[in-house]
Amino acid sequence: MMQTKFNIDPQIKKLVITLLIFCVMLGVSFLLAPFTPSAIDWSTAFRPATLTLLSGNSPYDNPLMIHAPWGLIPLIPLALLPESVGRVMLIFCGLGAYVVVAQRLGAKPIAILFLLISPPVLHVLLNGNLDWLAAIGFIVPPQFGLFFISIKPQMGIAVAPFWLIQAYQQGGWRQVLRVFAPFAAALLLSFAIFGLWPLGATQTSNYWWNASLWPVSIPVGLALFVTAVRKQKIEYAMAASPCLSPYVLFHSWVGALLAIITSTPETIASVIGLWILVAIKYFQ
Repeated sequence: MMQTKFNIDPQIKKLVITLLIFCVMLGVSFLLAPFTPSAIDWSTAFRPATLTLLSGNSPYDNPLMIHAPWGLIPLIPLALLPESVGRVMLIFCGLGAYVVVAQRLGAKPIAILFLLISPPVLHVLLNGNLDWLAAIGFIVPPQFGLFFISIKPQMGIAVAPFWLIQAYQQGGWRQVLRVFAPFAAALLLSFAIFGLWPLGATQTSNYWWNASLWPVSIPVGLALFVTAVRKQKIEYAMAASPCLSPYVLFHSWVGALLAIITSTPETIASVIGLWILVAIKYFQ
């Protein structure tokens, strides 16, 4: 008897696998939702802002919403779910994003494991924040990366000028326009629709939870940025960004951790050091 072979298009196969994974994640999320603690940023800022946007109103009516509006777009499917279910899905998305970013940067499995158990990663998962979205910007082309890193400027404040200089070196102002024009157009359009929404973040440096080392860290940040330009390595710009930002949440320091993720011993040492820091702060 002759056997018939079915050739499945690789793209269709990948889509089916993705849908299956999503369905499994969704099912597990419904099971875990009753046992998962709420996340303050998800429940008070990002989910309400996303639902407000879907209703046709400005997400910036919520004073806690100070982030780029396009950061809400990936959250739409999660916001439509019950709050607790969407919160669990947010955890899965965050973990998956960090694994993919670390792999694309060249990390080894042991380094990825330590990244996932690091205080910054656990902190962002606990609060339900979006630093994992900003991290995706490190591994995609700059035209797209600008949209991601702008969701959390403290993670990309040095990466954007690094890409600017890199684009100019590659093709002059024409290449700069090719890379930055889409983002600039979207930014201006967002101002036309929502007003000067970045002004909502002007007081963030005064928040008690601000974990920035600015201005003491400025010399270190500038040195790292110059090294990034000289060596043409984005990792140095990633590490420079939180050093040059007046406002950095503790979990946003994950960008600096990702900058060394390809060096396993240094990653392990940094994670241990971060846990020592947490212990010192806890017992003070």
